[in-house]
Amino acid sequence: MNSKDQNVLLCTFGKEVNEGLTAFPKYLSSKFFYDELGDKLFQQIMDLPEYYLTNAEFNIFQLHKTDILKSFDTDREGFDLVELGAGDGKKTKVLLRELLEKEYSVTYHPIDISKNAIDGLVSNLEQELPSLSVQGQVGEYFEVLDRLQHISDRKKVIMVLGSNIGNLLHPRAIQFLKKLNAVMHPDDLIFMGFDQKKHPQKVLDAYNDKSGVTAAFNKNVLARINKELGGNFDLDAFTHWEVYDPESGTAKSYLVSTKKQTVDIDCLSIQVHFEAWESIHTEISQKYDDDTVKWLAEESGFEISEWFTDENKYYKNYVFKKSE
Repeated sequence: MNSKDQNVLLCTFGKEVNEGLTAFPKYLSSKFFYDELGDKLFQQIMDLPEYYLTNAEFNIFQLHKTDILKSFDTDREGFDLVELGAGDGKKTKVLLRELLEKEYSVTYHPIDISKNAIDGLVSNLEQELPSLSVQGQVGEYFEVLDRLQHISDRKKVIMVLGSNIGNLLHPRAIQFLKKLNAVMHPDDLIFMGFDQKKHPQKVLDAYNDKSGVTAAFNKNVLARINKELGGNFDLDAFTHWEVYDPESGTAKSYLVSTKKQTVDIDCLSIQVHFEAWESIHTEISQKYDDDTVKWLAEESGFEISEWFTDENKYYKNYVFKKSE
């Protein structure tokens, strides 16, 4: 990534931090959890016994990889596999190996806002799967998707794994899906993971592990503000808090100020005042059932063509095609 792109990302970070911390109630986007440290913390989270999501989706890929690929490219005409929020690609590698073994014609385009994640993934794939065509992309999803739309006329399968759609409440999820629809050609597909509703305690435990890794991950957004924007947040003066509403299926993460305090952010020339027990909303993790996913698809101009689930039925991956 060149210095211009780095400056754009830094400006985006500063702009959104300023908006979120001067709003009432305060909020910060979970997409800013991720930098080199944040990436490492999320890798640790995915290995936690409480965090069932990664293993559930990995189980889906292991059980159904052949059928998943058939749903992508029935006629074996070739396609571009575009993954939004690729991370370390651990689960995707199951599909990528199957693609190579079955000799599908494919180019893999991992996209992530984290340059560290993309550089690491591309380097890793060069070693593990040297015959795979890989073109990593750093940036915001729709900006990159717009570029890719003009690079190739080939069918595209857009993957959104890890229940990334769950970071959006339903109105924004529909808006996101509509934007995807707008950049897709008629035969393009979406392959998207949706965490399913389940016992509320299992959901809470997944985002509030006993070892405190999730708390450190949540607080990393404050650490990034300190490092990149000249902030002076005392991370020990905030506590990680998780809540889950089984009716709506919405899990929410907060950072709660344990005392009255003022934080300076030099690069933004602002002071942020906190009352004792005032919160910063940092993340939404939405849970779904089939009816809700069907409704989201229909509202966004899609229909569900297939779906796949794990052995415990904790999680589902759905294939969306554009409505005719």
